[in-house]
Amino acid sequence: MAKAKPTKHTAAEIAMKAKEATTNKGGGAEGLKDRLGGAAGHSRYLCEICKTPLTSTTQASAHHDAKHPGQEMRVTDVHELHGFVTTQGVAVRGTTNAEKIKKKSDGSGR
Repeated sequence: MAKAKPTKHTAAEIAMKAKEATTNKGGGAEGLKDRLGGAAGHSRYLCEICKTPLTSTTQASAHHDAKHPGQEMRVTDVHELHGFVTTQGVAVRGTTNAEKIKKKSDGSGR
């Protein structure tokens, strides 16, 4: 019987495996705060009436119509309160580009 041909790996594959094995992916206790969404959490908006976290203005409008009919809609942009940098650390890097950060803080960004 013939022996099986041994698997050969390229230098790039070996380097990638070594890099993946030594790179912090944000797991464990160190990345817990980032996985929870940072200071603001994963929600973008907050209903000022009942403090319900909301992810979009569409959801905020639907929530208001269902839960607070007859009252004026009041929502807070939670990410704005935290300077638009809510999840930046081990698990979620975020941008370090000064121009993008300035656009976001001016309100002209996303």
